[in-house]
Amino acid sequence: MEKRTIEIMDTTLRDGEQTSGVSFSVAEKLTLSKLLLEELNVDRIEIASARVSDGERNAVKEISQWAQSNGHQQRVEVLTFVDGGTSVNWMIDTGAKVQNLLTKGSLNHLKHQLKKTPDQHFKSIEENVLMAQKEGISTNVYLEDWSNGMRNSKDYVNDYLSFVATLPVKRVLLPDTLGVMTYYETYSFISEIVKKFPNIHFDFHGHNDYDLSVANTMEAVRAGCHGLHLTINGMGERAGNTPMASTVASLKDFLPEVEVNINESSLFKVSKLVATFTGFRIPANKPVVGQNVFTQTAGIHADGDKKNNLYFNDLLPERFGRTREYALGKTSGKANIQKNLQKLGVTLNDEEIKKVTQRIIELGDKKEIVTTEDLPYIISDVLNSNTEQKVVVKSYVLTHSKGLRPTTAVSLDMEGEILEENASGDGQFDAFMNAIKKIYLKKEKDLPLLIDYAVRIPPGSNSDALCETLITWKNAKKEFITRGLDSDQTVSAIKATEKMLNIIS
Repeated sequence: MEKRTIEIMDTTLRDGEQTSGVSFSVAEKLTLSKLLLEELNVDRIEIASARVSDGERNAVKEISQWAQSNGHQQRVEVLTFVDGGTSVNWMIDTGAKVQNLLTKGSLNHLKHQLKKTPDQHFKSIEENVLMAQKEGISTNVYLEDWSNGMRNSKDYVNDYLSFVATLPVKRVLLPDTLGVMTYYETYSFISEIVKKFPNIHFDFHGHNDYDLSVANTMEAVRAGCHGLHLTINGMGERAGNTPMASTVASLKDFLPEVEVNINESSLFKVSKLVATFTGFRIPANKPVVGQNVFTQTAGIHADGDKKNNLYFNDLLPERFGRTREYALGKTSGKANIQKNLQKLGVTLNDEEIKKVTQRIIELGDKKEIVTTEDLPYIISDVLNSNTEQKVVVKSYVLTHSKGLRPTTAVSLDMEGEILEENASGDGQFDAFMNAIKKIYLKKEKDLPLLIDYAVRIPPGSNSDALCETLITWKNAKKEFITRGLDSDQTVSAIKATEKMLNIIS
């Protein structure tokens, strides 16, 4: 049986930008447009709302110029309004060629917001569509509040669709504007209008207020819709829009009769870039792209992975450019420890693994984070190893004075050689790192980049308890995290840095 291809329209740059506190720059919009169309391979992107700002105008101009040069003009769309031609003129000025015209999909919105009759609204829509067509602009139409329209004014929706079927409209876009639909309503409503209007291309646009957007989207596909509107990381106002990654994975794994053109292996990469641009971090437990979703914590699961992959499902991390991890914590067992030891190239006997496991459980009971990079230190401590660290921060002096830049003098023991340097910086830790960089520059050794720095009081502690610093580093081979724990924030960061120096030595 030939599969039915479902069009994917990404609206991260338009509806996703309605996330409170999010605003993409022109450069960020252009970068993401290229990535979405050419690497992730979405079918279309909605990049802006007409008339919003000069910034939006400039972004649409830049993206339209790039799209025209690369054959993507019909894949780039802009939200427009029934405004007597103002939006169409805006489109002409920016060079955009596809408008998504916002119209009313419920009688309630039409009466109380526009204060118009259906015939008046239809006439204005027709004028806009024909004006756009004359200027070489193609039209899709949004039926705003369509879900409530189907619930409360179905005759109006049917009259609208009968009317729009007579116009040069390419797609009809069906938004659950308020995120109120259930999955059985979604199937019922869409299957009904698909049967009544078989020649119209319908897209479904979901919102996630009840955490039902993925289920609703799948039911829309089952009911016969032709396209879906999604956002990276589920960005969007209120609870957000339907998330791209989990929807694509669900369609692939549970609806074999359809296919999408998305390049799954790029989902994680694009997700991280959007998180960086927006400042909205990806929740650790978010499906497909979250930090923890391919991390086994329970020892019994790691053991099952060795025995015919008993705890695997079809969401294999390799599909999304990721790898499976085995967390270390109080539920860790022997199998989890062994998986992490394999990464480090370390071999322990059963009795040694038992001791290390017990120590990790103790740390987990204290709610402390244990990383793979912590293992050599735990092993050394538990087994009373005489192996010395290759790099030791012997001593340091941290100064901070009003009106003067913070300075640090540091002494390192590198395999028996004492090296000293001092430096200033924007803060005490910055000064410490600048001194370390001087030492490593003299030794002609490279340091990894510091790409994330997080400080917190460990869960369960109080305000005068230990301070925990987690630093993420990146070198040519990988990203890795080191952790320091001390009552002083700067000292805990120095301890985390000392671990990093030994990892790379």
